[in-house]
Amino acid sequence: MENRETVVYIAQSLDGYIAREDGDISWLDMVAFDGEDYGYGEFLNSVDTVVLGRKTYEKVKSISSETPYIGKKVYVLTKETHKDDGEVVYCNDVERLFNDLKSRDGGRIFVDGGALTVKSLRDIDMIDRYVISIIPVMIGRGIRLFGDLEEPVTAGMRLVSCRKFESGLVQLEYVKT
Repeated sequence: MENRETVVYIAQSLDGYIAREDGDISWLDMVAFDGEDYGYGEFLNSVDTVVLGRKTYEKVKSISSETPYIGKKVYVLTKETHKDDGEVVYCNDVERLFNDLKSRDGGRIFVDGGALTVKSLRDIDMIDRYVISIIPVMIGRGIRLFGDLEEPVTAGMRLVSCRKFESGLVQLEYVKT
């Protein structure tokens, strides 16, 4: 059995925010161009499991009535007890979930946010790869991708790719060392 890779694939502002304080992400549209998905489509095809926090899931559902995760197994992290509503599985034990997911055969595990989910997975060392797209805008305040750290954290990551696009977006890719 192959160890499934857990990938955080996310965008942030130049000053480190993934959303405004109220969850607004409309500023991401400044780099939206027809025919350019910054590798997202290819990445999504390599994924069979998506994990995201409840607020992020609700945001995704509010943007479109059709989930972008069709054909994927979706897990929503929440403080609620474990339940399966047919479309998604809601669970509250991130470590148990990831130990279970990593023990099964399958494709990549896509962590689609939010900040609390990324922090929870970082804290238990379950993230194998980060693909972070930097959008050339500063929004000043909001929800930080990595939250406010009490002290420096050694990432234990190695840069494997840095791509720039005409829109000004820069995409960094790091893998666990």
